[in-house]
Amino acid sequence: MLNFAIIGTGRISANHIAAAAAMSGEMRLTAVCDILPDNINTALRNADVPSDIPKYSNYMKMMDEQRPDVVAIATDSGTHEEIGKHCLAHGAHCIIEKPIALSIRGADELIETAKQHDRVLSVCHQNRFNKGVQKIRKALDDRRFGKLSHIAAHVRWNRNEEYYRQADWRGKWASDGGCLMNQCIHAADIMRWFLGDVDEVFAYMQNARHPYIEGEDIGLALVRAKSGALGLFEGTVNVHPSNLEETIYLFGDNGTAKAAGMALNTIDHWCFADGLDVPEEVINECRELPPNVYGFGHQLLYKDTVNAIKTGRKPLVDGYEGRNALELVLAMYKSKLTGSPVRLPLNDFASTDMEGTF
Repeated sequence: MLNFAIIGTGRISANHIAAAAAMSGEMRLTAVCDILPDNINTALRNADVPSDIPKYSNYMKMMDEQRPDVVAIATDSGTHEEIGKHCLAHGAHCIIEKPIALSIRGADELIETAKQHDRVLSVCHQNRFNKGVQKIRKALDDRRFGKLSHIAAHVRWNRNEEYYRQADWRGKWASDGGCLMNQCIHAADIMRWFLGDVDEVFAYMQNARHPYIEGEDIGLALVRAKSGALGLFEGTVNVHPSNLEETIYLFGDNGTAKAAGMALNTIDHWCFADGLDVPEEVINECRELPPNVYGFGHQLLYKDTVNAIKTGRKPLVDGYEGRNALELVLAMYKSKLTGSPVRLPLNDFASTDMEGTF
C-alpha cells in the first residue's frame, strides 16, 4: 500500500483526491497540506477520507513527519519546482500538476533530482488518457495516417475576472503565466506528442480582454516538426460567454481525424484509406461526457503512475514529456518577445523573462 499525500488543495485537488481514492487497495491518502486551512476543509468536505487525517500548512514538516510514498503537487505553477525537488529528495514519487515548472532550467532540475533519487516523476497531462486521444495516437503509431501534412489545435475557452480574482497567483508571470501556459498547455502537450520532435516555432499573442493580468489571453502559433509536418496552434480565454471547445485535427496522406468536445473528449471525424474500422463505431466508442474540462484522465494517470512505481518502467507522461510541453509554450513566449522564429531545442528560458511584455 502506497501512502499518498497532496500539497495544494485548490480547484483541481478534488480530481487528485478522487483519483487516489479510486486506487483503493494500492494507495491511501494519509496527509494533506495547504497554506490556507479553508482550502483543506473544502477539499475534504466531499471526500471519503477519515476526519482525523493529518493536515499541514508546511509541506516540509509534512514530509518529515509523514514520509509519504507518493506526493501530488497541486500548488500554483511557480512553486512546482521548489516543492517537487524537496519531495523527490525526501524519497517521494511525485505527480506534479501541469506545467512541470515555469522554466527550462526548473524542469531539468526536477528531472535530474528524480533520477538522482530513483523516484518516479509524473506530470499531470491527463488528456493523453482520453479514449479519442489514445485512439489517434495508436493510428499514428500504426502509420495509418501515412505522411502527416499538418495538425491544427484550438483551445477556445473563457476565463473571466472573477476567476482571476479567486487566487492572486493567476495570470502572473512568476507564478502562472498567461492562457497558453495555464489553460492551453494540455493541447500543446498533445500537439507535440502527435507531431514528434519540433524544429521551429513562431507566435503572435496579446492581452486583449484581461487588463488585470500580466499574461496573454490569446496566442496563435505556427510549429514546424523535424518530420516536415506543420502545426497550427490557437489558444484563448476570450470566448463569450463560456468555454466553447478544445479540438485537434490531423491531416495525413491516408487519413483524417478530429478530436473535439470540451477538452478532447470525443472524436468527431475519423476517415482512413485502409478501411480497417467503421467511423461511426469509433466515434461512439471514443465518446466521453465528463462533468467539466478536467475530464476522466486523472484516474488513469494515477493508475499508470502506480504501475510505473511498481514495475520500474517510466510513466506515460514522465518528466521529459512534461518538459516537452513546457518547452513548446516557452518557445511561443520567446517568439513573441523577440518577434522572430525560435529554434528548438530551447536554451534556458522562463515565464519571468516575459515580465512587462503587455
